[in-house]
Amino acid sequence: MSYQTPEHIKIILSKLPTVPGVYIHKDENDVILYIGKAINLRNRVRSYFQKNVDSTKTERLRRRIQNIEIITTDTELEALLLEMTLIKKHKPPYNIRLKDDKRYPYIKVRWQDDYPKVLVTRRMDRDGSRYFGPYTSVWAVHQTLDLMRKIFPFLTCDREITGKDSRACLYFDIKLCNGPCIGAVDREGYRAMIQRLMDFLNGRSDHIAKEIEEKMMVAAEKMEFEKAAQYRDQLKAIDVIVSKQKVISAATTDQDIIAFAREDGDACVQVFFVRYGRLIGREYFLLDNTEGESEEEILREFMTQFYDDAAHIPKEVLLPNEVNEAHVIESWLRQKRSQKVTIQVPQRGQKKELVEMAARNASDTLATLRQQWASDRSRHVNAMNELQERLALPKPPVRIECYDISHTQGTYTVGSMVVFVQGAPLKKDYRRFNVKTVTNDDYGAMKEVLSRRFQRYIDSKVGDREDSTEALAQVGKKVDNSFAILPDLLIVDGGKGQLAMAIEVLKEFDLGHIVPVVGLAKREEEIFKPGETRSVMLPRRAEGFYLVQRVRDEAHRFANTGHRQRRAKAGVASILDSIPGVGPKRRKKLLARFGSLEGLRQATMEEIATVPGIPSHVAAAIKAGLD
Repeated sequence: MSYQTPEHIKIILSKLPTVPGVYIHKDENDVILYIGKAINLRNRVRSYFQKNVDSTKTERLRRRIQNIEIITTDTELEALLLEMTLIKKHKPPYNIRLKDDKRYPYIKVRWQDDYPKVLVTRRMDRDGSRYFGPYTSVWAVHQTLDLMRKIFPFLTCDREITGKDSRACLYFDIKLCNGPCIGAVDREGYRAMIQRLMDFLNGRSDHIAKEIEEKMMVAAEKMEFEKAAQYRDQLKAIDVIVSKQKVISAATTDQDIIAFAREDGDACVQVFFVRYGRLIGREYFLLDNTEGESEEEILREFMTQFYDDAAHIPKEVLLPNEVNEAHVIESWLRQKRSQKVTIQVPQRGQKKELVEMAARNASDTLATLRQQWASDRSRHVNAMNELQERLALPKPPVRIECYDISHTQGTYTVGSMVVFVQGAPLKKDYRRFNVKTVTNDDYGAMKEVLSRRFQRYIDSKVGDREDSTEALAQVGKKVDNSFAILPDLLIVDGGKGQLAMAIEVLKEFDLGHIVPVVGLAKREEEIFKPGETRSVMLPRRAEGFYLVQRVRDEAHRFANTGHRQRRAKAGVASILDSIPGVGPKRRKKLLARFGSLEGLRQATMEEIATVPGIPSHVAAAIKAGLD
């Protein structure tokens, strides 16, 4: 069926300005589908509604567009910055995005402290710390820091460092801390060591290795063999790290090399990090929604998302081909680095060879991942077939929902709903429920959570009617598509009591004959089925057993995380609400600006007063109330 632009969309298109800005495509429920930027809003937005469009993705998108909003800007750079902010906030389903919605890990050095600690974090705050990353493997980051600690024995304890403690901890005795707590090293000496650690993370390792080697020789000449052995072990640790690095260019080179590969809708970007002429690391990143997109657009989207969160902006970025609006991205990167940044597409020589090497790595990585995914899909099919057979289900459980309850002595109770489809987590359908009707009652909490979940299902069916707008207004609900599909298997984390609650709720909603439900007891991993006294024990090495375990563990983790967040939020709220002039709206603005209560504590009164809606006298009250 050929596409016909709706009349109300034609009216919007006729009024579009010819200036830079951001456009937002929305569906009939006002849900954001896509966010884009344009040098000329009229020309760009109209291109979606031409007779022939460039991809099936665009064809699918425009059939869902029912409203278009625009935000005009003065420059292309402002449009780019606004586009990035809105995409990060709303995560539209049709935008190219880094595949994982999690934050990538960074190494964080708390340089603002007298005795800086070295940590692993998933967020960067403007708190004076130095950051290195992002990395794609938190395990590899911890492994690197374990080696680094043998070279630079940094603090890991929570002691207040005065240099006057009577004794150090075990880490001092095993040479993994240089003992500032007992005055074995002073502030200047400790910070000098941390500065060398940061130099090392930046790729400047040669002079550090030379210094340690000289110290080892001096210690050996003085017959201080224990100290010489310590320096020797540090050199070995340096060799382990440096052996994975490769000198590839001049000692002043500071560049990132980016290339990507894609196949059947999957896309993998490889980034090589060259610092001081040494290839110090490489990371790969997966992208979503690249189907039908040009190579130029894929590179642009990756670069804007990656460098928005990158801890370091290099002097030079090498690419396999031109990127859309390279001059705008260069201007943006120049602002972030405070120095000139060049984007190049090398045509010959060593730089071109580096880009080609990155492209080969991206292709090899994608091929390996696709093999793993195919293997995983095979295991998932086996797991679902095993569960169907063992639990006598009418069909393989393609969609599994699992529910768990978390609280502390009955307070701040949170229920979790996690969803697995085809054996893999579907995190966009995860939901949490703050339990409101009961306290210190796990069974009642489970009943409330399941009742709310299946009420949402009923509401979604109301939304399918032709008079959906009026019907939804009457029930006061907004459709959430995550509740619109019934599970092929519902798992409640608990034994017969929790199962009884689930059965009762399903009967109330007339779904008992449609939704299969089981209870999973933690102690022996027993599965209880309705109406059966004996439990089902899955074979311990079966794929079905592993799948049920993963689903249950994920529900437990998601519930616990939600409970901790609710408890922490309540604590923060009680503290801030006790300060004169601070109510829910101002509290929300403060936490959005500073991230946490600790971040707010570290802020100056002047910084607090810069938050919109916070006058100076309230900022002073906040500072006094938190100090």
